[in-house]
Amino acid sequence: MAVIKIVNNFDGSFTLAPEAKQTLFDLLMSESFRQQVAAQAKCSQVVFTELLFQPVPYSPATPKGMAPEFESYHQSPDYIIINVPPNFIFKANIFNPSRLCAIYQKQS
Repeated sequence: MAVIKIVNNFDGSFTLAPEAKQTLFDLLMSESFRQQVAAQAKCSQVVFTELLFQPVPYSPATPKGMAPEFESYHQSPDYIIINVPPNFIFKANIFNPSRLCAIYQKQS
């Protein structure tokens, strides 16, 4: 029988080196990538909010897999949250965290 362990608290904080952050932001702000995100979001355009977070395990404090300060974006129809493509993380030489989410604002 498998035992499921509930994580009560997970520290999702991280810091990116300035060069890595700039490379990642350049990729996330590129016109072609924003067009892909807009197509998936079924809107004409999106703008990268420059907000990133590390997805966290489910816990009573993080039922959506994100820190509570980001949940308002998840619930808003004006924003879309995406998983940052792994190749972007690799190109930016980011090794920790290995997964990131980015928040975009939908434009009409």
